[in-house]
Amino acid sequence: MGWPQIIVLLVAAQRLGELALAQRNTRRLLADGAREEGAGHYPLFVLLHGGWLAALFALTPADAPVNPWLLALFVLLQLGRVWVIASLGRYWTTRVVTLPGAPLVRRGPYRWVRHPNYLVVAGELAVLPLAFGEVGLAVLFSLLNLPLTWHRIRVEEGALAQRVQTSGLSPAAPPR
Repeated sequence: MGWPQIIVLLVAAQRLGELALAQRNTRRLLADGAREEGAGHYPLFVLLHGGWLAALFALTPADAPVNPWLLALFVLLQLGRVWVIASLGRYWTTRVVTLPGAPLVRRGPYRWVRHPNYLVVAGELAVLPLAFGEVGLAVLFSLLNLPLTWHRIRVEEGALAQRVQTSGLSPAAPPR
């Protein structure tokens, strides 16, 4: 086991912590009357991200050099991830869960970008493999992510449109 595997294990530990937070937020939101939209695609995201980490761990040689600039970019993407999670607060989940009547979040990156988390994820899926010289894995998982993300955005937009209609807000309002 080398630096690439250690880094992947650290990312996996971070993701497990995020899943615990997401599950707690999801349970709370559902208890408050929220509903989940598009649950059928969720296992595909779990498979994609789990497969990405497993492939990086198993297929990257232990002695593969780690590009420090790309690793630094990955760390910046993690800061973006934390910013997204902090901006959504109790509304952040890994699922599409919407609470009728809840305010749309318009702080943090949501002031400028409609779906900042999906931009962060797209960057992560490409940058970490590239940091280890794994161009094929970067391309493969980026391509696998595209149709899932497009579908997810459509599901999320539909869920948020329902909230906008019931709240009387302008449909052009940022979606959080």
